[in-house]
Amino acid sequence: MCLAIPGKITEINDEVDAIFRTAKVDFNGIIKEVNLAMVPEANIGDYVLVHVGSAISVVDEEEAKKTMDILIKMDEISLENDEDYGREE
Repeated sequence: MCLAIPGKITEINDEVDAIFRTAKVDFNGIIKEVNLAMVPEANIGDYVLVHVGSAISVVDEEEAKKTMDILIKMDEISLENDEDYGREE
């Protein structure tokens, strides 16, 4: 199973080559450098799904935020389960 995380493009670098552009992408406050080769239509302000350092799809803001909310909730549940693990009833 693969997981792609949504993030917002804040800056694009196409100095080297327009085909192999990279971007700074904001993942809920964490900024990462991402390859944009598979999404040539992506622009600053767009939301993209990122898998292993490459943007694989442009998505709308609403879908990106819904996905991020689900991932955050899953993380919270996981942390709760970690805290409960090993406790005696």
